[in-house]
Amino acid sequence: MGITMSQSAEDNGLHLFMAAASVIVASAYMMWFYLIKQRLSGPYMWPIVGSLPALIANRKRLHDWISDNLRATGEAATYQTCILPLPFVAHKQGLFTVTCNPRNLEYILRTRFDNYPKGPMWQSAFHDLLGQGIFNSDGETWLLQRKTAALEFTTRTLRQAMARWANRAIKTRLWHILDAHCDVPGASVDLQDLLLRLTFDNICGLTFGKDPETLSPDLLDDPFASAFDSATTSTLKRFLYPTFLWRLKKALGMGSEKSLRNSLEVVDQYMTEAIAERKARPSDDLLSRFMKKRDGNGKAFSDDVLQWIALNFLLAGRDTSSVALSWFFWTLMQRPDIERKVLLEIATVLRKTRGEDTANWTEEPLDFDELEHLVYLKAALAETLRLYPSVPQDQKYVLEDDVLPDGTAVPAGSSITYSIYSVGRMESIWGKDCIDFKPERWLSAEGDRFEPVKDAYQFVSFNGGPRTCLGKDLAYLQMKSIASAVLLRHKVVLAPGHKVQQKMSLTLFMKNGLRVHVKPRNLKDYVSACSSIKNVEPVTSDSTVTASAA
Repeated sequence: MGITMSQSAEDNGLHLFMAAASVIVASAYMMWFYLIKQRLSGPYMWPIVGSLPALIANRKRLHDWISDNLRATGEAATYQTCILPLPFVAHKQGLFTVTCNPRNLEYILRTRFDNYPKGPMWQSAFHDLLGQGIFNSDGETWLLQRKTAALEFTTRTLRQAMARWANRAIKTRLWHILDAHCDVPGASVDLQDLLLRLTFDNICGLTFGKDPETLSPDLLDDPFASAFDSATTSTLKRFLYPTFLWRLKKALGMGSEKSLRNSLEVVDQYMTEAIAERKARPSDDLLSRFMKKRDGNGKAFSDDVLQWIALNFLLAGRDTSSVALSWFFWTLMQRPDIERKVLLEIATVLRKTRGEDTANWTEEPLDFDELEHLVYLKAALAETLRLYPSVPQDQKYVLEDDVLPDGTAVPAGSSITYSIYSVGRMESIWGKDCIDFKPERWLSAEGDRFEPVKDAYQFVSFNGGPRTCLGKDLAYLQMKSIASAVLLRHKVVLAPGHKVQQKMSLTLFMKNGLRVHVKPRNLKDYVSACSSIKNVEPVTSDSTVTASAA
């Protein structure tokens, strides 16, 4: 009896001790949490889970949510938040600095470029697909590929090759598909899907010298295109889980990791055949050009490196132009006044180069020299990218403790997200009319010359600093070629009831596509209208600007 009472007293004492210890730990944590919460300026934070609930609640409007948060900070355009507010973690892996402040962007992307690499999490997630290619590497590995690629991307012959690939696909396939849907009662087509297929075929032609013809009248799935798309999607899913979890799924061959492995087998097989074919019969494509180059040791690039290089350019060139064009056409559907100005410019150029007969205007897509004169169209495309950047945000890893120009302290091991989407939507950066679609922002006072923004870090849709997009000129060329070709022959109208929404992915896809009705274009109105407009003078190519930035 005495022993039982003694044990009971000991148990009660232990329970009291545990309860007291729990209260002390919880109180200490809440005090620590209160202090860290006071120092952070982002969305509301909860104990343990931080701002994760708000992130999940706004996942369908993520980019607008981030813009709202940045706008709330005023001219600072920067905030910090924590998704894992736990001691020893909150100041490193759990801390995220979010910014769209141009001075911060310049500091991260140019001034202290070496302190803000892609980082281990990004590189490990993309390694199976992109290896140590230019978009998934840092340091000397990146620098060598960058220098090699820069020599090729600044050549006029590469831009002319892009124009040839684009024009062939437009004339032999895109125009026929749109004609087949033209004025057909009830018929609609997903314009985003057509554009994605077209740009994929173009970048494959430019990279491998092979056109997979995914853009075809029956719109069948191509094994390589499907595998590449599946591999990209599965890779992006790795960012939804802690690194150890997706690595475990990979080891066990489960879920998206199993799908990734199967997709990569198809991609690897295709790439092996493409490399072997180019070695046997070199051409003027990017793969053939890189085969002639040498690495830092004076040796030819291995097949693995060639595959990484090709897949990196494929990823960069496939989605970005098609996404930008989708938002461009959607915007023109809301703004017929802008569409008319674009068409008037095209008509003015073609009247000068092809004469008065509009039948001659639509026989062939615009050639390289004609596209160079489309200043207003380029301005409209730049304005689209300002408001709907193809890559809406990017992330950097902090190597060493640092302080950003606005005074924000960023500790080593933390991450910085810079919101490209938000840059174009801040009054403090673009003025009170920042949400308005105004191509005139990009034109000289006379309206006859394209003028890039004076502060390069107010427009980072093509990135900035040493990583400025090498394919900027090619992207504008391809977009102008496709946009002018579609607008000349067809008018696209949004299908009734179709809802346009952003898809939360690496690129700013439209979640439900862009379903449109296609109508024939009547060019007669533009013949008389453009005759009253002064002749378009040749414009200076922007290639010199891009080359110097590259």
